[in-house]
Amino acid sequence: MPNNNIVSPPHLSEGSDRDLTIESTLRELRLYSFQVPIDCLGIEVARVFEKYPRLPGAILVDHGKFAGMLSRLRLLEYLIRPHRLELFLHKPLHILYTYARTDVLVLPDSMPILAAAQHALRRAPELLGEPVVVKTEPNIYQMLDIHELHIAYWQIRGIETQVRYERAQAQMIQSEKMASLGRLVDGVAHEILDPVGFIWGNLTHVSMYTESLMEIVSAYENHLPQIPNKIAELKEDIEFDFLRQDLPRAIESIKTGAERLKKLVISLQNFCHIDEVYPKPADLHSLLDSIVLLLKSRLTSEIEIVKNYGNLPPVPCFAGQLNQVFMNILINAVHSLLNEAVHQKFAIEFQGGIRQNPGRKPRIEITTKVCSLEPAANTGEPLPRWVLIKIADNGPGLSENAQKQILESFSIERRTEKETSLALSYRIVTAKHGGKFVMRSHSQSDADVLNVSEGESQVDSGTEFEIMLPLV
Repeated sequence: MPNNNIVSPPHLSEGSDRDLTIESTLRELRLYSFQVPIDCLGIEVARVFEKYPRLPGAILVDHGKFAGMLSRLRLLEYLIRPHRLELFLHKPLHILYTYARTDVLVLPDSMPILAAAQHALRRAPELLGEPVVVKTEPNIYQMLDIHELHIAYWQIRGIETQVRYERAQAQMIQSEKMASLGRLVDGVAHEILDPVGFIWGNLTHVSMYTESLMEIVSAYENHLPQIPNKIAELKEDIEFDFLRQDLPRAIESIKTGAERLKKLVISLQNFCHIDEVYPKPADLHSLLDSIVLLLKSRLTSEIEIVKNYGNLPPVPCFAGQLNQVFMNILINAVHSLLNEAVHQKFAIEFQGGIRQNPGRKPRIEITTKVCSLEPAANTGEPLPRWVLIKIADNGPGLSENAQKQILESFSIERRTEKETSLALSYRIVTAKHGGKFVMRSHSQSDADVLNVSEGESQVDSGTEFEIMLPLV
């Protein structure tokens, strides 16, 4: 016998109080809960639809299990047809559903609104107005009005457009700030180079004058072996013998300091270089050396820089942007090695631990070379040439979770949320230069301990970045 009991009234969830974001899911929208037994009379459902005009449909259950969904639109479509009203209205609902059955779109409540809207739009044209069934818990289904889903979709698209616009504005402002800062630093560096040039130019003359004066003093000593007592006392007071030996060393030290200051200022000018509209050939080794020199204040005596430079031709590139890429990678390597040193020192001093790999010195290795990549098919054309820049450290490496977050930041979707230094480097290499940016990392916890001869590394760990730039 059919169940003639009055069905429970529908319930509308309040949704989330938070504003919608790009990652908002279906559970944050208002969902309709209206479940009726499949043996319920059609007139009972029609009365509920008449009382609640905004109710999009009814969830049909058979012995407590989900059996389908009957929308308001589909019910009215069958009831308004001639001779259908009396046929279906006083019959069990499953009879009507056998005629009005359609494909039901069932989505989990954890699905993002943007993805859910795309699924809904892919349905057949006659089903585009049907509500979406949302599965919130096992055997619990609710309905989402398709119009509310579309409204939420376009709200989020508007938010996404606004976020991208604001980010583009921020990037333009940041670019203008960096350009102004670059011009300012370039002017200051030029002002520093002028006095450095005066010092460097005059040191040559001071060195020559000092040698001449020392020759005259030596000549006087040879021709006047018996010097007056007053002069002898003066030579003893000023420590003339020490002065004669130390003065050339002092002049040479001033030369070294002036040369280092000149290189530092030139490196600063190169780093703050303002790129032109089109790429220009640049010496990558000079760029790398400039960045290493700028980072010298952060490089402790324990960190070793190993340069394996190959023979590179001038590479067409945006030098200022590549400087930023090299700076980001090297800073990450330096921080990783310094953090490992601090952790090991803490373990030794406060926890009574033993230093791991005591024979391994913290090292950053920079390798450059020209290479060719094998083509996908044997076309007979010459292999394209690439410039490879590999920057590797022997630090603790990155965990799987950290690697996953970094790789996700390279995607366009994640980049809109947070712009990291490595994500910026990835975009500069791939988008601006048409190159390749690869990251590899092996953490100490995941590294394999190998049985090797004495003197060889026993743990393979560290992080490695490969940058490949095309040669025209």
